[in-house]
Amino acid sequence: MSRVPAQLPLGVGLRDDATFANFYAGSPPAGSGMVESLAHQFDEQGEPFLYLWGKPGVGRSHLLQAACHAASDRDLRALYLPLDELGHFPPLMLEEVERLDLVAIDDLERVLGRKRWEEALFHAFNRLRDAGKRLLVAAEAPPRQLAVTLPDLASRLSWGVTYHVQGLDDAGRLGALQLRASGRGMQMPDEVARFILHRGPRRLDELFEILEVLDRASLTAKRKLTIPFIKQTLGW
Repeated sequence: MSRVPAQLPLGVGLRDDATFANFYAGSPPAGSGMVESLAHQFDEQGEPFLYLWGKPGVGRSHLLQAACHAASDRDLRALYLPLDELGHFPPLMLEEVERLDLVAIDDLERVLGRKRWEEALFHAFNRLRDAGKRLLVAAEAPPRQLAVTLPDLASRLSWGVTYHVQGLDDAGRLGALQLRASGRGMQMPDEVARFILHRGPRRLDELFEILEVLDRASLTAKRKLTIPFIKQTLGW
């Protein structure tokens, strides 16, 4: 089990199942270069600043949390900041972040247009860069399309290597669901996976929540995943 990275004393934690190994990049793996860059960010030739963008539910948060777990596995200190949850606080959590090895900022768009936050982000970026530390940022749009009001911050956000985290087609969603099930020790035949995809939500993160429910139910009932069992458990 990996050690817990440095985290805020605000109830912000990392999902245990957020790893690079169970992130499905598609077939062919269109996102393999992105995952490789993230996994090797701490190598000597690794990129100090990586920027991920994509629609909600495509796996941005998963990748940022996986990077924090990977840093912890190297005995490095990481901080995960989901601004969707923390953006209503003042940006005090950005003070002295250069003492950490990795800072992963999620949902950047939630605080843009707010002077205090934008200035704090700008100065944190500079301190991390000067200290030779690593930064990950995720948002819904590429840097040039963000509603940034501080020109210096807009400039900094364009410095990193940018990756588009793309959504999966139906075949990819099936593969992702089966990969996540396999990681939980669950056997999921194609017909069962297709049934869940047909009846369930479109967003992968919501599908994975359903998978958690099914996992707990199957363990309690000591039943395999079958279509009748899924109908009984979920009321479909």
